[in-house]
Amino acid sequence: MARQLMLRETVFNYLKNNAGSKFTAQQIAKWMLEAYPAECVQRGRRYEWNLDDAALVQHLVIVIGRNRHKIQKIYPQIKITADRPRKYYYSTQSDEEEVAQAEAGLSAAGLAHASAPQVSSRQLCENDLYPMLMQYLRDEFSVFSMRIDEKKSSNSRGPKGNHWLHPDVVGMEDLGADWDREVRDCVHEYFDKRTSLWSFEVKLLLNGSNARECFFQALSNSSWANFAYLVARDIEGTETMKELRLLSAAHGIGLIRLDVENPSESEVLIPARERAAVDWDMVNRLAKENRDFKGFVKRIRRFYQTGETTAADWGLPDVDD
Repeated sequence: MARQLMLRETVFNYLKNNAGSKFTAQQIAKWMLEAYPAECVQRGRRYEWNLDDAALVQHLVIVIGRNRHKIQKIYPQIKITADRPRKYYYSTQSDEEEVAQAEAGLSAAGLAHASAPQVSSRQLCENDLYPMLMQYLRDEFSVFSMRIDEKKSSNSRGPKGNHWLHPDVVGMEDLGADWDREVRDCVHEYFDKRTSLWSFEVKLLLNGSNARECFFQALSNSSWANFAYLVARDIEGTETMKELRLLSAAHGIGLIRLDVENPSESEVLIPARERAAVDWDMVNRLAKENRDFKGFVKRIRRFYQTGETTAADWGLPDVDD
């Protein structure tokens, strides 16, 4: 008779033996069925006598999900990402240490999973995320975007005078892109609501140690925009998502998870709440301080003058290229 499958211990040992990699519950369940087929069948029979392999895997996925909080309580080295599907992994690092490592670059194990065309053999850094985000915004929202380099600011107010002033990426959405030409010309002539302006703060990793700070950084540098988002490659911990949802409900900042392997599969986890009006005083502050942002304003002005814009106007490849 097969011995009883100790699910929590089995999950822990598998993740520990594969430290440096992340696995979904389904991947863990498939491995468990391959490694312990008799034990898995015995466990499945507690609920239904005859389960085929697919049904057994799905049963194990459900059980792993239901036990995830208990697994973490018993084995604090097991961590779980907040995105869907959740990923489980083994780490002895604190949340602060994981953020520091992410900001220093991907580990060799993590780099093996970062196979986006833009990623070379070197380690990922935050700058690598910007073109991926801009590709996603263009494809998903028809938002023309550009990078704002804080190094191009005058810093006229002293070393910390621009603290949390600059967003990483800004964008413009043409609200009338699909309108008939006559309608576009009419609105261009008589109405000023032709665009929505967007602001993005980009991070490699959000977890319990930095989520609030990063959120309020995004809030601080996006007060001028119609829509504002905090963007992250990785979001770890269910409590992190709960915190970000609470903060978003209060302040309206949205959240995007950026898929570095396939930017088109990125997703809006929390939609941003629209601000009805642009804060032009803050736009003026940013334009005076940073020449990239001034270039952003020039592109918006040209759009209002001509009523049209293209990817080339923004230094972006055409979506059909």
